[in-house]
Amino acid sequence: MDKPQPHPAKYSDPFLPIFASILENRKLVFDPMAGTGKLALIKDYGFTGQVYCNEIEPEWINREYRVDQWFNTDATDLSFIKSDTFDAICTSPTYGNRMADGFNAKSKYKRISYSEYLSRTLHKSNTGQMQWGSNYRQTHTLIYAECARVLALYGLFVLNISDHIRKYQIIPVADWHKNLLLSFGFLCLNDQPITTHRMRYGRNSELRIATERIITFIRYK
Repeated sequence: MDKPQPHPAKYSDPFLPIFASILENRKLVFDPMAGTGKLALIKDYGFTGQVYCNEIEPEWINREYRVDQWFNTDATDLSFIKSDTFDAICTSPTYGNRMADGFNAKSKYKRISYSEYLSRTLHKSNTGQMQWGSNYRQTHTLIYAECARVLALYGLFVLNISDHIRKYQIIPVADWHKNLLLSFGFLCLNDQPITTHRMRYGRNSELRIATERIITFIRYK
């Protein structure tokens, strides 16, 4: 088994027991944009169900995390999964920030981005190469439409998301994702800001949003 490549934006460790608590008594949890599959570590905090993960870049799939089943495909098309399959979804989309910068093999500067960590251009449908804008929003709309289809009625959707700063202005990424999910027939149960140790590397490193958000929804229609 090939060793998985490092990932620049894995779940923060303090989030795992929070996810495990929220997802308690859920039997089948799905992460459609799973990265390494670190979500499966909720099993270390009392979660007793199964964790299914999807990741578009095969080099990031980490089979040591005890994921029950892996998919390696584009999350905008999950047609191979039956409707109403999962009773929970938990995921952390990309944030549309500078981590979406493209790969530059000639650059002499160290950069923290998805493509730099793989040392190649990402899959064309990977949101990790999409800056905040229409393409980013359209792609996540397609992904959430599939999530709404494969999530059973009264299933939970747990979202880890954050705003970012661009040109000294806060980009309201989190509220955009929240409002989009509401439009798909989800009801917001909780919206919890959590202070985390944000990346302090690179230009304008002092300009970072202090919190991430864990937003919990239920599909009610």
